Amino acid sequence: MKTIDELLAEGVKGKRVFVRADLNVPFAKGTTTITDDGRIRAVRPTVAKLAEAGARVVVASHLGRPKGTGVEPEFSLAPAAARLGELLGVEVAFATDTVGTSAKETVAALTDGRVAVLENLRFNAGETSKDDAERGAFADQLAELADVYVGDGFGAVHRKHASVFDLPARLPHAAGYLIATEVGVLKKLTAEVERPYVVVLGGAKVSDKLAVIDELLGKADRILIGGGMAYTFLKAQGHEVGISLLQEDRIPVVTEYMKRAEETGVELVLPVDILVSSEFPDLKTKAPADFETVDADKIPADKEGLDIGPKTRELYASKIADAKTVFWNGPVGVFEHPDYADGTTAIAQALVDSDAFTVVGGGDSAAAVRILGFDENAFGHISTGGGASLEYLEGKTLPGLAALEG
Repeated sequence: MKTIDELLAEGVKGKRVFVRADLNVPFAKGTTTITDDGRIRAVRPTVAKLAEAGARVVVASHLGRPKGTGVEPEFSLAPAAARLGELLGVEVAFATDTVGTSAKETVAALTDGRVAVLENLRFNAGETSKDDAERGAFADQLAELADVYVGDGFGAVHRKHASVFDLPARLPHAAGYLIATEVGVLKKLTAEVERPYVVVLGGAKVSDKLAVIDELLGKADRILIGGGMAYTFLKAQGHEVGISLLQEDRIPVVTEYMKRAEETGVELVLPVDILVSSEFPDLKTKAPADFETVDADKIPADKEGLDIGPKTRELYASKIADAKTVFWNGPVGVFEHPDYADGTTAIAQALVDSDAFTVVGGGDSAAAVRILGFDENAFGHISTGGGASLEYLEGKTLPGLAALEG
């Protein structure tokens, strides 16, 4: 995989460099206020270095899941473009389409060292099309806007999309700093692991994590389970889980995984106590919740588990304390509400307190550490791509990485 430093050594002055970034940032509901600019900050080093070298930088990304039928204002990249400009300390031009008149004129107007952002790639159906010809035709149009391609949108490399997979085949290409960093980190979680290796998995659905659990059962020393997915494991052990989130159809697979863990010596750790309530908390007003703490095998039939309890927090921290490598993906409770944030806070603090190489696996986990006020520099790495990270750990070939290696 060619690096951006190799590209810079060859010279990019005056060249139009297409940077496929991941500017898919969250907004406060009903506003254009960015609530977490982590992904924009992550691509800044690549864009800044190219601009300093005199490239004419064309940044492109998706945001959300528009229908591909044209501009949908709530998914516009304009706020992200403005924030990128603030971080770079320069004015960033913005094209109001992807490959139309505005994009062509905006790119043509760029001078050496200047930066432009195209509108949301997914406003064009060709970006996400499963039809190779339609996707390729869109990639051809994008290629007309650039001389060189730099892939730096790690959060999208697991997608076979035009700007991620097809476009690199049409232009000289290299990996940006973010992708190089992410791949290096993932190798430390797969091929170059220091042990003990502890994995913490949370989030809502066990189905989202089954493939990675399957792969990690042969690699991790301990797997700690929390979040909504824990209740399927508890149910598989024969425990009452009340009205907690449950994927009953996954119980046979979970049962098999617990058996495999025991046979292979992998320590699979489940919650020993749970915070439960008869109703889901109001995340908008964050009004005080009515909850109680119960043993994990004594969840009342009319109540729902919403966070791990104090004994589990202490147990999980002890399981992380002696680790040399920790990967964490998924909050272990409804951290958006203060009454159910203690579990996720405890996991984050345990990572900070450990001497391990710690990786926060993107998505809600990355959002949680920022929302809960942790210093990002206290972790070894905070990934920008939850889904991409998981698929890499599952052993899958990621289309965006394969394209950069081609």
